[in-house]
Amino acid sequence: MSYLDPLRLHFAGQFQANVSTVNNDPGHFDNAAFEPSYQKLQGPGMNPPNGWFNPTGDAAWRLLGCKVTSAWLPSGPASPADPVLQSLVADSDGRVCAKLVDLDSEQQLVSEIWGLQVRIADTKGNTLLRGNFNPAPFLDIWDRATGQTSGDVIAGAMYQSVLTDLQWADVSNSPFLTALQASGDLLSIKFNVDGINLDYTSPQFMCGRIVGTIGPYAAGEPNSMVIGRQFMAAAAQGGNFFKPQGGINFFAARVDEASSSILLDLGNALSTGNPGGTMNDVGDLALSVATSTGALTLGTIAAGGQNGYSGDTPWYPTTAGVVQLPLSPQQLAAVQSAPLTLSGNPGITISEWNSGVFVRADTFVYRASPGDTLQVAVYAMQWGQPMVEATLSVVPDSLQLQPSNMIHPRDVPPVATPLSALSFVDATHRPPTVTPLSEGFSGTLVTGQNGVALLSLATGDPGTPRYFNHGKDYGLDGQVYGIRVGFADTGTYSGPVNQWNFISVLLWSGFSPAQPVTWTSVQPIFQQYANLYPVMARFLDMADYKQVVANASLLSLAFGLDPADPNSMPVTRDLSPAKRTAIQSFLANPQYGTGAPAPAVRAHAAAPVSDAIRPAAQGGKAAASARRLILRRSLCAL
Repeated sequence: MSYLDPLRLHFAGQFQANVSTVNNDPGHFDNAAFEPSYQKLQGPGMNPPNGWFNPTGDAAWRLLGCKVTSAWLPSGPASPADPVLQSLVADSDGRVCAKLVDLDSEQQLVSEIWGLQVRIADTKGNTLLRGNFNPAPFLDIWDRATGQTSGDVIAGAMYQSVLTDLQWADVSNSPFLTALQASGDLLSIKFNVDGINLDYTSPQFMCGRIVGTIGPYAAGEPNSMVIGRQFMAAAAQGGNFFKPQGGINFFAARVDEASSSILLDLGNALSTGNPGGTMNDVGDLALSVATSTGALTLGTIAAGGQNGYSGDTPWYPTTAGVVQLPLSPQQLAAVQSAPLTLSGNPGITISEWNSGVFVRADTFVYRASPGDTLQVAVYAMQWGQPMVEATLSVVPDSLQLQPSNMIHPRDVPPVATPLSALSFVDATHRPPTVTPLSEGFSGTLVTGQNGVALLSLATGDPGTPRYFNHGKDYGLDGQVYGIRVGFADTGTYSGPVNQWNFISVLLWSGFSPAQPVTWTSVQPIFQQYANLYPVMARFLDMADYKQVVANASLLSLAFGLDPADPNSMPVTRDLSPAKRTAIQSFLANPQYGTGAPAPAVRAHAAAPVSDAIRPAAQGGKAAASARRLILRRSLCAL
């Protein structure tokens, strides 16, 4: 099932992602070297380096003006009289807005939405359905807008998750909503985002386009991926985020035998000319399946005409890029165990792997404390069905992480070290064996009858490898790691690899302050948040002892909330439970302590920095993408 189902609705509108950008630069985490200018709006060419393009952002994530654009029942389009077609898709009407949260300043390419509540409401704002969006990161970011060559504005990406804790009003007058309500206790939701506006003089600053789909969810299926057919794009040279060799980005499809059809999700797969603009015309798109006698065409998606995908047509907002093609009995039989291909003009093409297999972790972003054990569900599939007893490989892979320091490029906090702080737990042995990760490590997993393997990772204390001045000054907490899962039998199962399909782990440092906890212990934490999130200065100076104590009760409430709560502090979700506990202890009994640290100032060496080693002068995700370790190693190899 999932959102990619004959029963589904589509919506379109705008989103706002008002992220703060001071914390984009790891160099800003150095308390001892932080300067007030780092909270200023960036200048031309990022020279001198400062607070980037939105230093006073509050991390708010909002749905703006989203309307239901179409609805589909298994029998076909919903009746024009169905009131769902006049409905809105909105966020909460009773609490603060959701937050957009990076995992880490050196892994900014899995930004998660936390605390989002999604509603379907009538034209008067009355809520028909309310559900909580399970926090999820974006995936498959790529260079979508071909009319420009750099910056965040060219990017497109997608989110997929589930809506939980559903609350329904009386929807009996809507056949569509009645059917959706009867589908189960959870709903599947997926949306595509692109066209972000980074012009701070514009009323649309930090807003972009969103189109999405809501559909049923089947018990036992993953939350953030489709058990279906996976079209895999090979990488072309160049590009900013990812440039597909065949011009079409990664996407999923699902064969629905009940309706004798196949559903394709092209919502984040087709390129545009301008950011947030119309689709490029790359020709009529033909879906075909390989057979013993050649390619068998299954259906065509027209480029032109009133219902075509390209040009100034309503295709994208009314379908969110989801296409349903009917299959004859012959076609349905042919697709069961043969690779599918979508192709348009010469050179425009994308296919499944020849073996029809795919593997990915459902939840692929984790935060952990020393001593935690992570349990990661990994799904393997072949021809859109769970793959039983598949042998998978597990390797450390940090190549997509983004080490950097634009303030002092010679002092870059390292990533993925020490590897030994993460250990692979092999449960096939009795008792299980625990092997610390190292360069060249490879472990194996085997999927069960449901096509799922459970990856267990034990955690130790990484220490403070990303503190500045050889660990004497404050810096980035803990360490960030990448883990990639693939097929062990690469001779049989191989094809283009999605560079974004890996598991990211933020492993916090151990923290045991002296008791009782005083300002001496927590001041560096408060100081760092005061530096990185100047929006807080509207309410209080978090580096000031007296102001913190004066607001202790409110701060204690905010720091004590579940991270999924939109009011939780800090909004970045990068505070370890140990430090959160220490702050709560201090706020319950504020004491200044002895030798409390004064604001430190440390002068860095003024060695000149050449343009060759200074990161690219661009903002946000584009800057993060440009400093990935794989690109640095490629440059070093030249």
